[in-house]
Amino acid sequence: MMKSNGEKLTPAKVLAEECIAVRLRLINRVVTGIYDEAFRPYGLRVSQMNILGVIAHLGRATPAQVCQILHLEKSTFSRNVRRMRNKGWLERVPEETGRAHRLTVTKEGNEILRKAFPAWREAQRKAISLMGEEGVTVVARIAQTLFSKGTEDRRR
Repeated sequence: MMKSNGEKLTPAKVLAEECIAVRLRLINRVVTGIYDEAFRPYGLRVSQMNILGVIAHLGRATPAQVCQILHLEKSTFSRNVRRMRNKGWLERVPEETGRAHRLTVTKEGNEILRKAFPAWREAQRKAISLMGEEGVTVVARIAQTLFSKGTEDRRR
C-alpha cells in the first residue's frame, strides 16, 4: 500500500491513523474520567450514576430494561448493582410470581443522586468545553440515530 506521496502504509499505520474504534475509545476514556473524578467524593462512578438515574426515572425496573436502555452487558450491570445494593442505594423488589425481581432506588440512593447532581452539572460543563458544542451535537445525533435504529431492530 502506498500513499500518493510515496510513503508505505502498513496495517499498523492505517489502524493508528484511521481506526474509528480507537478514537471513540479514547474519547470515552477521557470523558468518563471527567465524570468519575467529579463523582469520586460521593463514592460513585458515572456508570453507577447512569444506572441510578435510569432506575429512578422508571420507578421500578427489571435488569433487562436497564441493560437494554444503557446497552450494558449483564455482567457489567450485575457487578455495579451489587456494589450499589451494598451501599444501600438500590433494593430488589420481588415480583408477585417470586421468580423475577425489579430494582428500585432507595431513600439513600435518591439522596446520593441529589447530592451528586451539582457534580454532574460541572462534569457536563467540562465535557462540553472539551468537545465543543459542535462535537456534543454530533455525538447526540449519532446516539439518537443508533437508538432509533436499535428500537426499529427490536420491533422486528
